[in-house]
Amino acid sequence: MTVMSQAARAAAPTAPRRPRRSARGRWTGWGFLAPFALVFALVFIAPILYALWLSLFHTQMVGGTRFVGLDNYVRAFQDAQFWQGALRVGLFLVIQVPVMLFLSLLAALAIDSGRLYGRSFFRLSIFLPYAVPAVVASFMWGFMYGDRFGLVGNLESFFGIDLPNLLSPELILAAIGNVVTWEFLGYNMLIFYSALRVIPSSLYEAAAIDGANQMRVITAIKLPAIRGALVIATIFSIIGSFQLFNEPSIMQALAPNSITTSFTPNLYAYSLAFQGQQLNYSATVAIIMGVITMIIAYVVQLRGMRKDA
Repeated sequence: MTVMSQAARAAAPTAPRRPRRSARGRWTGWGFLAPFALVFALVFIAPILYALWLSLFHTQMVGGTRFVGLDNYVRAFQDAQFWQGALRVGLFLVIQVPVMLFLSLLAALAIDSGRLYGRSFFRLSIFLPYAVPAVVASFMWGFMYGDRFGLVGNLESFFGIDLPNLLSPELILAAIGNVVTWEFLGYNMLIFYSALRVIPSSLYEAAAIDGANQMRVITAIKLPAIRGALVIATIFSIIGSFQLFNEPSIMQALAPNSITTSFTPNLYAYSLAFQGQQLNYSATVAIIMGVITMIIAYVVQLRGMRKDA
């Protein structure tokens, strides 16, 4: 019995041994990753940790810097100015982002259809505003909105009519939304158009054989195929909305009665840090907005990537 078992073990195929990697080979990947990891730690991780550290202290002229724990966070959650700014960018997100993404998708579908005359020029002209710096775009549109010095004022003088003041407190958010849409419509259009270009042509051929019209092709083939691009563009737009700073900051000089120092959370944090010298509380506001943005973007990503959504 023993001889037979030994023969069976000898006849059984042995599993191939995995080659051992040398110590040098194991560290090669880390060597390639090290430059990026170093830069990532210096420009991303370190500032976040430093902001967290600042948020736990309070600095004053009399008494110096002292540890206050979570007092700054308690103050932020009770700060009406901060939450008014947060609700304002939330309203901006709910209205502006769907409008911008719909227009971007419409432009991408029009270019991809192949029925648009001069589509190369059309694609370039829509994308070109994205190359304009936000500061320049804000100044340009701000002066166009002016009822005494801009395009609106010139139209009122020429036609003898009274147009709505786009720099008024009631319309300033819509005016900023128009600027942001003009800036980023082409950027999102390019994301959608790139996703549309990689759809297999066999799907279009099958749809043509089945007699599907253009609307059916869009709803059954194109939109499901670019779902990932839609989710990415939505997340980018959400993050950009919560980071709203350049446009209200530049247009504040043109509409000081409409844009306050707490118009958006980012503008509020900037004002606290560089005008009020409240670096600790400014870091607290920035951290809270970062957490809120991360949570909402993550929820949108989970919802958008669900297979049964």
